[in-house]
Amino acid sequence: MVIRHLGPLSLAKVGAVIYAIFGFLFGCLFALIALGGSAADASDMGGLGALFGVGAVVAFPIFYGCLGFVALLFTAWLYNLVAGVVGGVEVDIQ
Repeated sequence: MVIRHLGPLSLAKVGAVIYAIFGFLFGCLFALIALGGSAADASDMGGLGALFGVGAVVAFPIFYGCLGFVALLFTAWLYNLVAGVVGGVEVDIQ
C-alpha cells in the first residue's frame, strides 16, 4: 500500500486537537510554576503570577492548536506535492 495523498484539512484538524492537548498540558505546567512562584514572592507581584498561570491554561491550548493546524495544513500540502513527484510512502499493513 502506498500513501499518495493526504487530506490536508482532515490532517490539520486532527493535528490541531493533538497540539491543543499538548498546549493544555504545557499550560497546566506553566500555571503550576507561576502559582508556585507567586506564592513564594507574593509581595512583589501581587497575584500577577497567578493570573499569568491561569491565563496560560486557556491561551496555550488555543495558541498550540492554531499553530498545529497551520503547520500540518502546510505539511500535508507539501507532502502531496512531493508524493506526486517521488511516488509517496510505502506502508505495509497486515
